[in-house]
Amino acid sequence: MTTNAVIIWLRLEAALVLAATVAAYQWVGGAWLPFAALFFLPDLSMLAYLRGSEAGARAYNLAHSYAAPAALALAAAAATGQLPSPLWLVWVAHIAFDRAAGYGLKQVESFHATHLGPIGRVSR
Repeated sequence: MTTNAVIIWLRLEAALVLAATVAAYQWVGGAWLPFAALFFLPDLSMLAYLRGSEAGARAYNLAHSYAAPAALALAAAAATGQLPSPLWLVWVAHIAFDRAAGYGLKQVESFHATHLGPIGRVSR
């Protein structure tokens, strides 16, 4: 079981990732309308819960892993030889936002059971 101190640390870390990602998006000249329009797009992965908790957890965790947008950005950079579109940063910002709010990677047992403990809660 993860301790409260570790959960708080992970959530603070995610808040810093969110701030850094938003700053990077601004620095590379990303447009804010697409940022706002795409910010919650990864949450569409929750529709997989309609097929059961295992399918839902897998889809949610895939869409909410930092590895997915990082791999996409690296593949785009390798394919074009240029910096990728800043839109991948929107995906990273969403993941960081969720983690800072306590929405961790899902356990199969329940949507509310995450690697950060129950959604949004830090026990005292």
